[in-house]
Amino acid sequence: MNEKQENKTVKSKEDKTQRNNKTRKSQGNNHAKAKSKTNYTKKATQNRKTGSSNKKSSKKTNPKKPIRIIPLGGLGEIGKNITLYEYDGDMFLVDCGMSFPDEEMPGIDIVIPDFSYVLENKDKIKGLIVTHGHEDHIGAIPYLLRNFNLPIYATRLTIGLIEGKLKEHRLLNDAKLNVVKPGQKVEIGKFTVEFIHVNHSIPDAVGFAISCAGGTVIHTGDFKIDTTPIDDYVIDIGRFAEYGKKGVLALLADSTNAERPGYTASEKLVGGSFENLFNKAEGRRIIVATFSSNIHRIQQIINEAVRCNRKVAVSGRSMINVVNVASELGYLSVPDNVLIDLTDIKNYTPEKIVIITTGSQGEPLSALHRMAFSDHRQIEIIPGDMIIISATPIPGNEKTVSKVVNELMKHSAEVVYERMYDVHVSGHACQEELKLMMSIVNPKYIIPLHGEQKHLVKHAGLAEQMGIPYENILIANNGDVIEISQKGLSSKETVPAGRILVDGLGVGDVGSIVLRDRKLLSDDGIIVITVSIDRATREVVSGPDIVSRGFVYVKESEDLMNEINEQVCDILERCYINNIRDLNTIKTRIKDGVSKDLFSKTKRSPMILPVIMVV
Repeated sequence: MNEKQENKTVKSKEDKTQRNNKTRKSQGNNHAKAKSKTNYTKKATQNRKTGSSNKKSSKKTNPKKPIRIIPLGGLGEIGKNITLYEYDGDMFLVDCGMSFPDEEMPGIDIVIPDFSYVLENKDKIKGLIVTHGHEDHIGAIPYLLRNFNLPIYATRLTIGLIEGKLKEHRLLNDAKLNVVKPGQKVEIGKFTVEFIHVNHSIPDAVGFAISCAGGTVIHTGDFKIDTTPIDDYVIDIGRFAEYGKKGVLALLADSTNAERPGYTASEKLVGGSFENLFNKAEGRRIIVATFSSNIHRIQQIINEAVRCNRKVAVSGRSMINVVNVASELGYLSVPDNVLIDLTDIKNYTPEKIVIITTGSQGEPLSALHRMAFSDHRQIEIIPGDMIIISATPIPGNEKTVSKVVNELMKHSAEVVYERMYDVHVSGHACQEELKLMMSIVNPKYIIPLHGEQKHLVKHAGLAEQMGIPYENILIANNGDVIEISQKGLSSKETVPAGRILVDGLGVGDVGSIVLRDRKLLSDDGIIVITVSIDRATREVVSGPDIVSRGFVYVKESEDLMNEINEQVCDILERCYINNIRDLNTIKTRIKDGVSKDLFSKTKRSPMILPVIMVV
């Protein structure tokens, strides 16, 4: 081998070595990327917060501003949906819903979003657009309008349901309500919003294509893809696809059923089950409990009642309101002389009656609950009644539903519930529908909406399966200020986005301290210790008198009450000897001393409330 060939061989070996090293380095980088991908949410969030994008815009003149999206409710929870959009100083809201209290909120009626950030920017907010008429999307509107008025844009049925709520709150006269049809566009400040029809468990549901100079965002609202809906009005997939071809910056989509594989069943499946059950119930009365807002379900119940030559009565305040509104607007087709008043059911034999009622979640004040516990004024459960609970218990409601079912069965009624006979289907998209929506919209970024944390994370995982880079997926929290543009997706700041508790006529006057006290009262009761002392000498004039509620039965615990009395006297005497004259200090010593002693003797911690009167 000559010198030239030898040098060539050496060079070839060196090149091969360099290529191998480069390959190993590339594989190592790929391995590191794969490893980091398992926790894309945390790393992507960190990158966004540190502003990791180093790309410089090639356009130095008139750069496009980012679109700001601020979810104020509906993330990490079910309900209370509200989202604020902002571009170049103009803002608008999407939905304004409520949620129901959980077991940690005794006495609370409903929970609404914290409107503090909205009110701070009310001069910039140009309107409110609403996806559909469910309570978790419209329930807080009256509380928002109490603070400031703004135009509301929604479809016909949704506006009808909002009108009913505003009338109840005496806010209808000043409301600025605008009916918008699917396919129509609305100009709101610097935004153009197109209403796009979607399928859900209530008619007239829509998603939005939100466009501005910064790009286009698709906001689906609650949806599913039902190819055989009751009203034959299929989701406008074609319109979503058209926006996908033009280019969509971000997709904000419903995550409620992100854990469920496959597709959501069609509402018509329930109609077939109703037909079989109505045939089975021949000669007996039928009572169907469902969500009052599920108008398609109510329509199918009425259709079966007409087929079986039965009259229909409606029970429950919300059910009556929705049936009236939907009938007036033409969303419910009810033949003449089919609906009867609840007071008239006594004029018909049981086999001629169908009762549609609220209470599918076992709510304590609902009509079905009152029937089960023989507390309903017009309806008494009779042996042989067929009771169909056409709903799946919302997580957390399983025990209350089971309690109602057991009570109904004690009356010798036949109860059909949960997944028996396919009497309920969801109104939310399952995994394959979510992936289909992502594929036709083809967004640059994905932001899961509407669901608990587990739903949002699962939805984000589906997006990654669809080939969307993990740095383009954001699992946000309520109050996060999300900025999106062609340059990137970031979340660097937060705004107030808590919850406001509504108790009776009080809005926001019940906080964590009051809830803690209510919880304590419900757990261990209360002891009130009353004593009167002389203003000048600080000597005890009368008492101490001890009253117990929810702690022990006093007549059977006289020894314990006497011990508390003696202990309070000892504490008062020591305060007198040590010349302690501050009433708050005396109350604190009574409270701490009695509480410690009672816990050592009973292992209970009742609320101790000392009352000192100076005479």
